[in-house]
Amino acid sequence: MILPEFGHFALILAFGLAILLAVVPLIGAWLGDRLWMQMARPFTGLMTLLILLSFITLTLAFLKDDFSVAYVAGHSNSLLPWYYKMSAVWGGHEGSLLLWALILAGWTFAVSRFSKALPEDMVARVLGILGIVNAGFLSFIIIKSSPFERILPNIPPDGADLNPLLQDFGLIVHPPLLYMGYVGFSVAFAFALAALLGGKLDAAWARWSRPWTTVAWAFLTLGIALGSWWAYYELGWGGWWFWDPVENASLMPWLAGTALMHSLAVTEKRGLFKSWTVLLAIFTFSLSLLGTFLVRSGILTSVHAFASDPDRGFYILALLAVTIGGSLLLYALRAPVVKSRIGFSERSRETFLLMNNIILVTATLTVLGGTLFPLFAEMAGKEVSVGAPYFDAMFSFLTPLLVAFLCVGIFSHWKDTRPGLLKRQIPVPLIAAIPFAFLIPMTQGDLAFMPVLGSFLAVWLLFATIRDISQKVSGRRSLWAGWMKTRRSYKGMVFGHLGLAVMIMGAALVSAYTIEKDVRMAPGDEATLGGLVYRFERLAHYEGPNFISDRAYFVVSSDSGRQIADLHAEKRRYVVSGSIMTEAGIQAGFFRDLYVSLGEPLPGQDAWAVRLHIKPFVRWLWLGALLMAIGGALAVADPRYRQKARAKAPASAGDAEAGNTAVSVQEGGQA
Repeated sequence: MILPEFGHFALILAFGLAILLAVVPLIGAWLGDRLWMQMARPFTGLMTLLILLSFITLTLAFLKDDFSVAYVAGHSNSLLPWYYKMSAVWGGHEGSLLLWALILAGWTFAVSRFSKALPEDMVARVLGILGIVNAGFLSFIIIKSSPFERILPNIPPDGADLNPLLQDFGLIVHPPLLYMGYVGFSVAFAFALAALLGGKLDAAWARWSRPWTTVAWAFLTLGIALGSWWAYYELGWGGWWFWDPVENASLMPWLAGTALMHSLAVTEKRGLFKSWTVLLAIFTFSLSLLGTFLVRSGILTSVHAFASDPDRGFYILALLAVTIGGSLLLYALRAPVVKSRIGFSERSRETFLLMNNIILVTATLTVLGGTLFPLFAEMAGKEVSVGAPYFDAMFSFLTPLLVAFLCVGIFSHWKDTRPGLLKRQIPVPLIAAIPFAFLIPMTQGDLAFMPVLGSFLAVWLLFATIRDISQKVSGRRSLWAGWMKTRRSYKGMVFGHLGLAVMIMGAALVSAYTIEKDVRMAPGDEATLGGLVYRFERLAHYEGPNFISDRAYFVVSSDSGRQIADLHAEKRRYVVSGSIMTEAGIQAGFFRDLYVSLGEPLPGQDAWAVRLHIKPFVRWLWLGALLMAIGGALAVADPRYRQKARAKAPASAGDAEAGNTAVSVQEGGQA
């Protein structure tokens, strides 16, 4: 088969087109040559098509068990089910980078397809900058990480198998979603640099950039949540977040991207924070590249990391340095020219959004410092560990501040807010939340500070959002009719805030009230946890397509003997690699999960080490993330993003208020 060579050749051609995309439109925009600027779209389409063909050829090599390809031989096996063969395409370093390149090209093509209302020079600059990013990643794949290298002439009869950790539904959807978020921030980055190059940091630029940023943020939200869920049920330890360095690598651009979304709203509405917004766009995409470096450089040990050689790490580090250095140089040269000169009071919505921006960036730097400090300490010959206590303490301090400014900002107005308005609006949801702060934790048996605080913050945010909705729809025939009349961007904001409240509640309660127990059990044994009786019914042998397992069946009953759940947990051994994996038995519930996992076999007749868990409200974590992602989708669906943007931001505060009514962030609500 010559398909691998065809795929490699397609990548080389795509790299050539990426270089043309990086050069021709930018020169055309500089010279004002329309023909050169118009070449951006055809270059983008051809480059995307070639990368797609390359990706398809690699997928076919996996499906056809072409073990002459080194990457296929290292990450697949003839016994692997076909759906895992497809997901194995991005199950290793080289293939995941090809997926990254495909998604990056897809984002570039989407910008070229859905930007016909934008000025021609702006489109040319945006696509040219994305061409530079495409060229950088394609060069890395071709030079250092080609997935098409052959093993000739000694072709192995079978492959080494896919990492058993990755033989799961989570792998099929988690990396594509995560990469859609990571790579999507390149569009905000490109818009920011294009605006700097053109010298037009105005409301129109922010409006063009904002839907792309929101879509990327929504994808990253889903990707992170799915990764958390996957680790929860697949690794067998029952946790939902471990502050692993690679987990942190995805959290950092999410935090910075959240700040960027809100900052873009202020720039669009009021023409403020222009330089700050550009800096956030650069910072967010740089953190996405940093995550790529951390995962693939070999400097981290993580269940999520790809084994790689240092040369690849240095290449990505050089790409990161060029990207950050070049963009910051452009920022230093151009940002002072476009500094905002519009004023606002300390009681305005702008102030509260700025404070939330500062808190989110502080949180980002907190995670960045905690992740990188052990690496720098190791370079200095010292061994330092930064773990959950540090991160938990910092976020326990920052989260209340974030929610407080958010709950006050919901009722604020642009430009200025009458003090009497805030005095009337703030106390009602604040006071109403206090009894719930104690009642909700009491349902779990006892009171502790963190769950009381978390419940208070979540309910305060919930009540503040509901009060804001009721005021927006007052005068309508019904609450539902009024709600349906609000803008989709406002609905998106509501879903986003409700999602945050649900996540805070889930995190506070599951962290404080999870109970677990390690016991020795054999068939017929019983163990009690949290007023429930876990009975080990039987042990059975099971054979899968490429593994064999011991499957333990448990029945969970109440003290009165009423059966509540049937669970089965497995200990799998994969035939080819010999790897041992744990599959937890879980009964999912809205208010609690029952969770059983097998440890190691113990001396005795079918005796095992068994871990039992009861995890209250754990599903609220992923429900909250889903609500936030839905909020992002609703905001992007707002029809005003399909209308032609105003070409110029107003020059004064009065003009800003009058000139941007058509592009208001929402109907009187917060961005």
